[in-house]
Amino acid sequence: MLMNRRNLNHRYEALMDAVYQDVDVRRFLAAHQKELSKDALERSSAKLYEFCEEKRKLAQHEPTQAPGYQPELVMSNHLIDIAYQPTPQLQEEQAARELQHRVRSISMPKNIQNATIQSYDQDGNRAAALMSAMDFIDAYTQAPKRFHRGLYLYGSFGVGKTYLLGAMANALATNGFQTTLIHFPSFAVEMKRSISNNTSADKVDAIKRAPILMIDDIGADASSTWIRDDVLGVILEYRMQEELPTCFSSNFSMQELQDGYLTISQKGDEEPVKAQRIMQRVRYLATEIEMVGQNRRLNPEQ
Repeated sequence: MLMNRRNLNHRYEALMDAVYQDVDVRRFLAAHQKELSKDALERSSAKLYEFCEEKRKLAQHEPTQAPGYQPELVMSNHLIDIAYQPTPQLQEEQAARELQHRVRSISMPKNIQNATIQSYDQDGNRAAALMSAMDFIDAYTQAPKRFHRGLYLYGSFGVGKTYLLGAMANALATNGFQTTLIHFPSFAVEMKRSISNNTSADKVDAIKRAPILMIDDIGADASSTWIRDDVLGVILEYRMQEELPTCFSSNFSMQELQDGYLTISQKGDEEPVKAQRIMQRVRYLATEIEMVGQNRRLNPEQ
């Protein structure tokens, strides 16, 4: 029995000798020598050992008692304690999740999640669109409470309109701002389905109040008077009155959108006055920018 006690004592002393030789422990003790009580080392030995063990596990990639956190020695009532701080990896993961939460995406392509201004290719006249996007980001970041006209990007299939909207949203998210992106044809289908369960008004209300809204691919679906007047019209009217920044992308110029998609309904009816009213709001909210270039869907690198 006595031998067992001696062995345990020797083992304990060896463990604590190793703890007191730890560089971080030595540095902490030296820095807080005047604050420590006389019996602080004895009473805090378990905390010091825990600190060194958790450090060792982290270094060797072993499971720790607080995954994602690293130990830090702190003073508490003249004794030594441990505070667990997020590891750099966890901080990066948390920051990435926060960025994703600032960009609300509805039926948008997955590649916009990683779209960046830096990776945007400027061939053709895409540089002009990129500069306009950067100007918008800078202006909004510097004065978010002022009204800033958005961009109406139009051009043929695959020239990077949607990608640029995604890059803008991600850049704004990095600066702490929330953006909502909607693929308008998919949103129109969702709105029609929502009529049966009486949720259409709530959906329109949520979209129209978005701090920054980006409407992608407007004009690509078969127009109906209800979508035009009670969905798109309501959203744009509210955003114009409240001067909320709004961006668009389309395969059609503003005039083409007005003369075709907004004027002629699915039934073939022509309502140019209502179309003109919608376009007045679009023109108030956004500056028209044509994009020309090769089809990026055949070569997905931006």
